[in-house]
Amino acid sequence: MNRLKKILVTMVLLLASAQFYAQRPHDYAKIKSLKIAFLTERLNLNSKEAQAFWPIYNEYENSRSVLREKEHNQIRNKVEESEKLSEKEANEIVELFLEFEQEEEDIRKDFIKKAAGVITAKKTLLLLRSENDFKRQLIKKYHQKHGESNRNEP
Repeated sequence: MNRLKKILVTMVLLLASAQFYAQRPHDYAKIKSLKIAFLTERLNLNSKEAQAFWPIYNEYENSRSVLREKEHNQIRNKVEESEKLSEKEANEIVELFLEFEQEEEDIRKDFIKKAAGVITAKKTLLLLRSENDFKRQLIKKYHQKHGESNRNEP
């Protein structure tokens, strides 16, 4: 039961973040540009590495984006109406969610293998750390921005 709660919380957060990005496509493009600049600086790729790495990274990001869109379209409304679902329908949606999670994990594993083939193992680990650092930085800026806007309201 605890696992089911964690899955449902993850689904809700995923869907909320997907909706956030869907409402602000210009922000998403800006975030993508900032992420590329951040990773470029962190990884310090030489021209040969960059030429081999970025097409792999872009393919990875595109695959993840397509998967998230598919997940969003197939699960979102059903999660929002979860009170109306039978237990069987809810189990089917949880199973579908787990399939999407597995597919995302497979995409990530494939990407890491490909990346490690064109950049060093150390840079691959640095990439993983840098992606997490970027996410933390983005969340921190988001909270700062919303904290400031909330303080200005009466």
